[in-house]
Amino acid sequence: MNNPVDLTAAARLVVDDHHAAPCAVAAAAKRTNTGWIHGAGAAGALTFDEGAPLADVETPFDLASLTKPVTALVMARLARQGTLVRSEALADLVPTLATTRSARTSLDLLSAHRAGLEAHGSLYAPLVRGLPVDVEAALVMAADARREDCTGDPPPEGFPPVYSDLGYVLLGAALAQRSGMDLDALVTREVTGPLGLTIGSARVLRAQDVSFDERVAPTEIVPFRDGLVRGAVHDENAWAIAGYASAGHAGLFGDARSVVQLGVAVLDALSGARSDFLGPEELAPLVRPRPGGSLLAGFDQRSGDDPSSGAHLGPRTFGHLGFTGTSIWMDPDAGFVGVLLTNRVHPTRTSLAIRRARPAAYDAMVEAMRVAG
Repeated sequence: MNNPVDLTAAARLVVDDHHAAPCAVAAAAKRTNTGWIHGAGAAGALTFDEGAPLADVETPFDLASLTKPVTALVMARLARQGTLVRSEALADLVPTLATTRSARTSLDLLSAHRAGLEAHGSLYAPLVRGLPVDVEAALVMAADARREDCTGDPPPEGFPPVYSDLGYVLLGAALAQRSGMDLDALVTREVTGPLGLTIGSARVLRAQDVSFDERVAPTEIVPFRDGLVRGAVHDENAWAIAGYASAGHAGLFGDARSVVQLGVAVLDALSGARSDFLGPEELAPLVRPRPGGSLLAGFDQRSGDDPSSGAHLGPRTFGHLGFTGTSIWMDPDAGFVGVLLTNRVHPTRTSLAIRRARPAAYDAMVEAMRVAG
């Protein structure tokens, strides 16, 4: 971590050139013959308000769906320990879901978005009416949210892939049930604790740092949640079922350098250099290509003619995006990890400028790290 590469220019592309978010933090790591070199840079202020605090490389962000890779890593760790088997059916871990349409769907297919579930569902709907959410009923609703063309038990490779938050809501609930502990505590025990990362739910990070609420980047102004969302997960379903804890699909917060370190640990494990965390054979189910699309298990492949990971990373690149404006991309062949964290949903989720900003920022990160390495 000595003499890190300055990636401020990459962050400024997001804030100053593309006006995609109030603030952005870019961070990256590049493998060299002598180890990993790192870089980071920040731009912008936490909000558009005059005099708002500036973002820095230690600013925590709502990671949104970057929670999903962490959930998948928790599953891989529990499988390694023999606590569960990826082929186990959902109802074997959560008996209250035994009569739902997804009862016999495996954890593996839930993690790979091939369980035949709808992409989304308004599990949070009672909150809009000022009513509490019945979590057990919400899980039943999620497990019954099968698409019309996906009936019966799934085939071995699952139904055609559709990216589904609901699948990860169920996966997170299953992991928590089997382990007998809250999901955010399980994340700490299995992933962020062993790797020494400052990543966790709002309640975990608040317990570690009393200044969390002052430092965290705000997200959206949401009337039914009493205005500005800050220090609480932006995703409505995660808020409804987990509050200040975390769900399987969203609920984790973290700083950019910690997310980079997570990516480094994944690439090291794939290469066999991090067997104390996971080995290549244990990560293989998470990153193996699957039929029907680019979605892996907890990750997504680089795809399309204009990928969000930019023009420089290779065909085996994988990573994930988060709705709040977060992303991570890892190229195992180039030995590169890049992370871009923004609060592009502040003050409203309507701006889509992040779609143009992401590839530009990743290209700038790759170029800067290449020169340094």
